[in-house]
Amino acid sequence: MADRSVMLVLHDVAPETWADYRSFVAAVDALGAVPMTWLVVPDFHRRNRLDEHPQFCRMLEQRLARGDELVLHGFHHLDEAPMPRGPHEWFMRRVLTHEGEFYALSETDAARRLEQGMAMFRQFGWPLHGFVAPGWLLGAGARRALAATGLVYTSDVRQLRLLPDFTGIEAPSLVWSARSAWRRGLSRQVSERLLARHRQAAVLRLGIHPVDMRHEYSRRYWLDTLGRLLADGRTPMTKIDWLRSHALRLGAVA
Repeated sequence: MADRSVMLVLHDVAPETWADYRSFVAAVDALGAVPMTWLVVPDFHRRNRLDEHPQFCRMLEQRLARGDELVLHGFHHLDEAPMPRGPHEWFMRRVLTHEGEFYALSETDAARRLEQGMAMFRQFGWPLHGFVAPGWLLGAGARRALAATGLVYTSDVRQLRLLPDFTGIEAPSLVWSARSAWRRGLSRQVSERLLARHRQAAVLRLGIHPVDMRHEYSRRYWLDTLGRLLADGRTPMTKIDWLRSHALRLGAVA
């Protein structure tokens, strides 16, 4: 078992974001055997149903064959619930993100969307172990629905969480806000502090988004940071393989 690992996690994977990721994935492949975890959205913003893009789905199947992992990442990645009520909900759903799809859903609606997403994975014959909510936002109803799915894990920005009881495992995540130059500069500073603070952590996650790929400054940072972590002796792993290797709840982590 590796003492220290790194997870490369691609968020918001969909046919329309593949153009952002394509050259980055090729650059990572050139580094050697670096398995990646792909957070796949079944119908991104209601205009990218996976079953309407067979070539993209074949690419994902090829990634599975290389040892990558596909994770269910919401269904539409779009918050369509009624307007927020109160300052806290407004902050979570309008300031923090506009795409927290599973934050305001009822248990019934969340269960329906989870089943739709799981059904699409079954349709393609893709193994599925984990679910990550858009924006890492899970409301109370969605938590209850997710606990009943039989999936192995979910995650938030700080932890992997084993289902059905959401047991937390520390797994610090680096993530950027790359929409503007000042955000990218600040994100780099924060990431470097986190790297220093968690240098001996058992696992580090690099949480990458399509917008990061649209700016050479952030794209280059992720490639350089991955290279640094590999050179420092970290073993690249997918989420499910890391859980398996650490023998955590081995009966559930199959």
